[in-house]
Amino acid sequence: MKKITMQEIADALNISRVTVWKVFNNYPGVSDALSDQILSKAQELGYLKQKPSLLPNAAAVDSHENIPAETEMTVSVVVSRPESSMFWMNIIHQIAKELVNSNINLMYTYLPSKTTNGYRLPSVLTNGTVQGIIVLNVYDHDLLTMLNELKIQKVFLDMVSSIPEDTLSGDLFLLEGKSSVSKITEAIIQKGRTEIGFIGDIEYAKTNLERYEGYLSAMNRYNLTINKDYSLVHSIGIYTYAEEINEFLSKLKHMPQAFVCASDYVAHFVIKYLSANNYRVPEDVAISGYDGTTEYIDQIDYLTTVQVQTRELGIRLVKQLLHRIANPDFPPEVTYIYSKIRYGESTNFE
Repeated sequence: MKKITMQEIADALNISRVTVWKVFNNYPGVSDALSDQILSKAQELGYLKQKPSLLPNAAAVDSHENIPAETEMTVSVVVSRPESSMFWMNIIHQIAKELVNSNINLMYTYLPSKTTNGYRLPSVLTNGTVQGIIVLNVYDHDLLTMLNELKIQKVFLDMVSSIPEDTLSGDLFLLEGKSSVSKITEAIIQKGRTEIGFIGDIEYAKTNLERYEGYLSAMNRYNLTINKDYSLVHSIGIYTYAEEINEFLSKLKHMPQAFVCASDYVAHFVIKYLSANNYRVPEDVAISGYDGTTEYIDQIDYLTTVQVQTRELGIRLVKQLLHRIANPDFPPEVTYIYSKIRYGESTNFE
């Protein structure tokens, strides 16, 4: 006798397999009327011995197949740039652990950094293989637009500034940066330095733009001149950060007293250039970053930064995706994650 699957039940009713999965696993988000149709069809096809009054239990299931466990659900982490830093890999690792704890399959889907003519998303994202996606480290407008148009549940971590939040079909998480970077900039100002620049591609990510806005707000609050020559905020090539930052710094006629950087990754290039050109950090130039990674700076806690809790972030992304899958009709949400500032030696000047 042929073994009936949840997919066959779903196909017979022209619905998704995840909807069938929800009913068999007593998961919310399916109307009573549709639940009744699913259970009736399951009995008709021989998936169940009999139609239960509410939800199937072990006695009601045909002996040749137990009720599928939650492993019937598969979600994908969708990323660009497989050489991602430990910051991203730590988040992905925690996502994997959290999904395992929930008995959910994880699929890793790699996308290119940018689209080309005729590019299509991998079929696993469009053919019903996965029931939800968590999008990390994808910063191409066209790729994000394609992902946003998918008819599956999704959670984004960060977004390009060119895509308005109110057009998203999934939930968005943002690492708060405007307030925290403003506080870091203000701390530098209060210690007596007024010539401060900003380095970071504000076109790359919404979070970068908001960190820049935090820098600007502190400078404006103290009525300080914002010298555009001290800031590198235009688009920076993914693989040419070192070259472009070095070129920018080498062309400065006068080195400012501090640089607020959009990330620790950016900050470490700035520090390397300054050290190679006989500038002392922080005695001559103070430096701050964002992320709290130990990957780029040799000295632990040396860099003033914002310490992102990657473990907690990974857990939160999974919980939000499961909430979205269980409640597909809920309106999309935008959530800001606040992290603590860690002041280090890089801004500890007299």
